[in-house]
Amino acid sequence: MTAPSLSEIETFARRAAEALPAPFRRWAAEVLIRVEDWPESWMLDELEMDDPLDLTGLYDGIPMTEKSVAEPDWRPDTIWLFREPILEEWRERGNVTLEALVAHVTVHEFAHHFGWSDEEIAEIDRWWE
Repeated sequence: MTAPSLSEIETFARRAAEALPAPFRRWAAEVLIRVEDWPESWMLDELEMDDPLDLTGLYDGIPMTEKSVAEPDWRPDTIWLFREPILEEWRERGNVTLEALVAHVTVHEFAHHFGWSDEEIAEIDRWWE
């Protein structure tokens, strides 16, 4: 079996974004989705992580709840997905489809864009039960 390409992972992520409820879908359309094989070292450093396999996705931007017209950010809001860590988690789990895992990671990162904390996401996220 050939590992899915970066573009296949991106297709799964875009499907997840398009499946969000209408108000969220509209806001999500303004966020870039980038898929890379591995996270950059600056990302790991910023999160104080040593193992790149521990980072499947990352929201890079200013959450909607913190945006200000007085202080606009010149960088686009971006959701990063990392193919190799996602594939590793998928293989380890063995109980979900790759598309479902990519959707889960994508929605989690969009939740950060919408201003939710990890704790708030965990309250409604039944994935880990």
